[in-house]
Amino acid sequence: MSRLFWNVDVEELDLERDADAVIARVVEHGRHVDVLWMLRRYGLERVHAFFREVGSPEVSERTVKFWRAVFRAQEEAWPTAPAWRKSSCAPWIE
Repeated sequence: MSRLFWNVDVEELDLERDADAVIARVVEHGRHVDVLWMLRRYGLERVHAFFREVGSPEVSERTVKFWRAVFRAQEEAWPTAPAWRKSSCAPWIE
């Protein structure tokens, strides 16, 4: 999992204190095995709360749409991505 945190000292990462950052990295850059680990570690309700209450500029709109479908949360108000994230020219971001 350290490959997901290329820019931080993994030894300093606290899975509880830094849960929002961990969830953001896993949902945006993680592999299937990473997502399964995240769900076991934090649970569906905690991941849902991340999207509902916190959000992250690191998480693309495409990823948000996927998790909205997972949680059947089309009607919930979730934080929106900042303008710079929406205007990215990266091909995997809509």
